[in-house]
Amino acid sequence: MRLLLVEDEKPLAELVRRGLAGEGHEVEVAHDGPSGLEAALSGRHDVIVLDIMLPGLSGYRVLQRLRHEGVWTPVLMLTAKDGEYDEADAFDLGADDYLTKPFSFVVLQARLRALLRRAGEAAPTVLRVGDLSLDPSKHRVHRGEVEISLTPREFGVLEHLMARTGQVVTKTDILRSVWDAHYDGEVNVVEVYVGYLRRKIDAPFGTNSIETLRGVGYRMAESDAS
Repeated sequence: MRLLLVEDEKPLAELVRRGLAGEGHEVEVAHDGPSGLEAALSGRHDVIVLDIMLPGLSGYRVLQRLRHEGVWTPVLMLTAKDGEYDEADAFDLGADDYLTKPFSFVVLQARLRALLRRAGEAAPTVLRVGDLSLDPSKHRVHRGEVEISLTPREFGVLEHLMARTGQVVTKTDILRSVWDAHYDGEVNVVEVYVGYLRRKIDAPFGTNSIETLRGVGYRMAESDAS
């Protein structure tokens, strides 16, 4: 595994580097945001471990720049900060996993292996429902010829629904797939994101592609309703 570690605490960075190198991984280390961003933009790494509190440029901004530039290398956020809003911010910006300090090196290794497995899967095919299309590999959504800009979390919810077109999907199903596996916040956050999606993929085009089944969940209609 070719890994980039962006961590300003040098003793910790060296400890993690030695541990991962001892497992046979190639590890590049950066100690501040700007140098970490420069290294990450190269696209030569399999996984990026990114601290949030960095000098020069925060991990949030580094991640935001990477996704804006189309770099979708899996990112695991490392931080001493705690709380569901910090975690949500990281995922909304495009993080793939999140680990709070202090952490177990064994757990870190397991998380990295999981990210690498997911990244190594075959590129998924383009999903289509009516004139709505979603390309998972390019992270792009179109309604006809019009490209629609979505946040990573919105994209994840839409992808989950489109992959199960015609099927009823519960809020819990969506949370387990799109949010962190350990998320224990309110399930109604799904309603919020479905609302965001409707305002972007349906309202401007006079369509109604996401159906609500009261008390059950949601269903992506097999053909868009006007």
